[in-house]
Amino acid sequence: MPVDTETIAFAHRLADAAGAAIRPYFRRRIEVTAKQAAGAAFDPVTAADKEAEQAIRALIERERPDDGILGEEFGEKPSANGLRWVLDPVDGTRAFITGRHEWGSLIALEQNEKPVLGVIDQPVLGERFLGVNGEVHMLTEGERLKLAVRPCADLSEAILCATHPSAYFAPAERDAFARIERAVKMSRFGGDCYLFVALALGFVDLIVESGFNRWDVAALIPVVEGAGGTLTDWQGGSCEHGGQILAAGDLRIHEQAIKLLRG
Repeated sequence: MPVDTETIAFAHRLADAAGAAIRPYFRRRIEVTAKQAAGAAFDPVTAADKEAEQAIRALIERERPDDGILGEEFGEKPSANGLRWVLDPVDGTRAFITGRHEWGSLIALEQNEKPVLGVIDQPVLGERFLGVNGEVHMLTEGERLKLAVRPCADLSEAILCATHPSAYFAPAERDAFARIERAVKMSRFGGDCYLFVALALGFVDLIVESGFNRWDVAALIPVVEGAGGTLTDWQGGSCEHGGQILAAGDLRIHEQAIKLLRG
C-alpha cells in the first residue's frame, strides 16, 4: 500500500527534529559513554544519539500515538495499528565522535514489520535521502534528484565497501569477506549508513556487513531497493531483522558474491 503524502511529510519533520538535536554536538568535545561492559568491543553513545531519539519519539507520541516505536537508545513501544517507526538517531557514532561526516540519522516506517519508508539524513551536509513508494530521491537545498544504481556485470569490475574489514566480522565471516575482496577491482572501508547512499547514487557496487540490528537496516531497505539495488542477508534471504548484510547495485554481482560468501 502506498505511503501517503501526510506520512511522508511527517517523516521529514522527524528528520528535521533529529538534525536540530544533533548539529550542536558535531565536532565538539563532548562526553562519550561506552554502552557495553568492560572488556567488550567499544560501543559508544553520546548526548546527540539520545537527544535526537528523544526528539523523534516526542513528536510521534504527540501526533501519532497509535504508531509503534523501536529505537536503538530507548527500546520499543508496541504499535496499536500495525505501523512502527524504527530509529537509529546517529548511525555511525564512531565516525561522529572522530569528527567525520560518514554518519546519518536513520528513520524507517514499517507496516506489519515490512519497511515501507526509509530516510537517511545527514544534517551537517544538508543531504537527505528518501526511499518510499518504489523510488528514492536525494534532497538538498534547491534540488531533488531521483537516484539509480549503476550496472556492474562482474565482480572484477566492482567497488566493494564495508564499514570495517575486521571489527564487525567473526573469524569465518572475515574469511568469507576476504574471498570477495580478492575478486573485486577495489575496496574501501568506513562509512556506516553512508555506504548505502553511495550505492544508491551509483558510486559503489557492493557492500558487505555483519552484526546489524533491525534499526541499522530498516531505513536502508527502501533506499537501496528504490534505486534498483538488492539488499539481502548473506544467503540471499531477508535481512529485515539485521545480522549479515549484502547489498549490490547489480543483481549479477549479488549472485556472484553469495557464491563466494558460501565458500
